[in-house]
Amino acid sequence: MDLTPDSIIVFTVGGVRVNATIVYTWLVMAVLTGGAWLMTRNLRPDVPPNRWRTLLEVIVQAIEGQIAEIAEGPARHVLYFSGTLFLFILTSNVLSVVPGFRAPTGSLSTTAGLALAVLVAVPIFGIGSRGLTGYLRTYVQPSWIMLPFNIIGEISRGLSLAIRLYGNIMSGAVIAAILLGVAPLFFPVLMSMLSLLTGVIQAYIFAVLATVYIASATADPTRTATKGEKSS
Repeated sequence: MDLTPDSIIVFTVGGVRVNATIVYTWLVMAVLTGGAWLMTRNLRPDVPPNRWRTLLEVIVQAIEGQIAEIAEGPARHVLYFSGTLFLFILTSNVLSVVPGFRAPTGSLSTTAGLALAVLVAVPIFGIGSRGLTGYLRTYVQPSWIMLPFNIIGEISRGLSLAIRLYGNIMSGAVIAAILLGVAPLFFPVLMSMLSLLTGVIQAYIFAVLATVYIASATADPTRTATKGEKSS
């Protein structure tokens, strides 16, 4: 049994082996791109929205509403990043119920790449909101002694994001394979439903944590201090 799609070689091009993780990642990207194009190809003011466009608008507004609650402010600048993370992970996990499909999120390389994207995005959003000096100052608050601890904290965030998502998806696949050997007629349906629910939850958790990290980096220290004084 292959625990990760990294070990499955689909084809070789010029001596370069392309594994299932890359192939299924491309497939998820194609599904998202094709679906977005189909839903928005007639996006004009004079054309009434169809049910697919309405569905897309509901999803986008729901994601934007969640981000606005977490960030406590305008969410448009975070929507594109966190929303993309959520839709990619959600689609990858949901498609895992399709026979033969291996979720790319079941590969540590994929989850590490997503976590690395979050680690890079956090300082970018922070610098864009506070400026370079203002963002770097957060690493030495409340004193210079906290500098190494704050840096370690940033790195541990990325590690926890990658390992949490990878562990949940991989463990689900292992349990499903074991139960499939025990009772091949009953457990596949049950495990498919459980895998679907777990995939949705994991996509939501990953996107929410990424949004929390970005909101923390872009928070206005003056507003935060004022809010703390009012609460006290």
